[in-house]
Amino acid sequence: MMKIFLIILLGFTFACDTPDLESNKLMYPSYKGLVMCGYQGWFRAEGDEMKSGWGHFGRSGKFDPDHVTIDVWPDVREYEKTYETDFLYSDGTKARVFSSVDESTTDLHFKWMKEYGIDGVFMQRFYGETRNTKKSKSQDKILINAFKASQKYDRAIAVMYDLSGLKAGRDDCQNVIDDWKRLVDDLKVTNFGKKQTYLHHNGKPLVTIWGVGFPDRSYNIRKIGLDRLIDFLKNDPEYGGCSVMLGVPTYFRDLDKDCLPDPYLHELIESADIVLPWMVQRFTPLVHKPMDQIRDHVKADIKWSKEHGVDYVPIAYPGFSWRNLSLGNPDLARYTAYGAIPRLGGRFYWDQMVTMVKAGAEMLYIAMFDEIDEGTAIFKISDTPPNNDKTQFIDNDGKPSDQYLWLTGEAGKMLRKEIPASYEMPKR
Repeated sequence: MMKIFLIILLGFTFACDTPDLESNKLMYPSYKGLVMCGYQGWFRAEGDEMKSGWGHFGRSGKFDPDHVTIDVWPDVREYEKTYETDFLYSDGTKARVFSSVDESTTDLHFKWMKEYGIDGVFMQRFYGETRNTKKSKSQDKILINAFKASQKYDRAIAVMYDLSGLKAGRDDCQNVIDDWKRLVDDLKVTNFGKKQTYLHHNGKPLVTIWGVGFPDRSYNIRKIGLDRLIDFLKNDPEYGGCSVMLGVPTYFRDLDKDCLPDPYLHELIESADIVLPWMVQRFTPLVHKPMDQIRDHVKADIKWSKEHGVDYVPIAYPGFSWRNLSLGNPDLARYTAYGAIPRLGGRFYWDQMVTMVKAGAEMLYIAMFDEIDEGTAIFKISDTPPNNDKTQFIDNDGKPSDQYLWLTGEAGKMLRKEIPASYEMPKR
């Protein structure tokens, strides 16, 4: 009996020493049961170590009332490093912001994820970054900082390629293939550190390709090698063995409204593992019975996905506002307003997540963790931004700055059936 026990024990130990798929190291073998956020990490401040001036806070490398592009002001009281701006509070104090380049910034964000029970993030990697092969580029630094923080706080992390910036006739998906090779070889993204925090799905590293099937893109999805990219990620003997998630338009099922009317999109989705429809701005609390619309839409999406052999994840978001961003485009500015899709103190956000879970969603994607350009950020934001006669920012509806971090953590509990799926807002 003892010999049999030892043989079984040794066999188990040997299995656990197998790379990548061992249960004691693979912390996140599946997306199911998780609430993940998109993470931009693209905010640059005048005076940070990259010395590239202001980025994504304002236009033309400037950040002042004439060039501001953010609609939400971050609450920076807990940041180790902050940067002075030209914006003033009513008492004359200069308002300050963070830089995504600072390792302490990324560390704090992942610390919040841990504290509030948010499972992790997809690191956005835009197509332009795949053209840049410099090893010192800031996005690589931010990515490494994020992987370090994911190890420290045991948060899931994955790479999301955003095809925005890919130009028809000049670019194709080969750049993404080459970039993934660099991430695996140089940054060790799928084998980083002592713990395996890279998000897997079906036991395989999950890589997302976002921007497939949108009609406002210059590229033809049949001509940029998307099929070759998906095949590479899934089947390449050295860099493959991955699961693939495709970011597509909301109305991908019917190939209409915000989606290209090209059935090839369905072929691409069927070759992937998860479909992720972009739902930001598509549903709003300002219309009649929006949750009924979301419920019916998600149920139909899930049914379609099951019939076509892929998993499905819906997107929830707290609200939307890009008034300051739109001021650089007069045609667009005519149709925008501050708080265009209002947050309602978290009511809209919570209702979406409850509706999606009740409709059968097994995982959630939150847009976004740190997106203050478009007013979708769920991290800590200020309820008393430096508003003045010339510049306005949305506030937090009188709620604590961590309102959306906390609600996101509660949604994770609801998704995993640790608390009931109830439209009654949770109490702190």
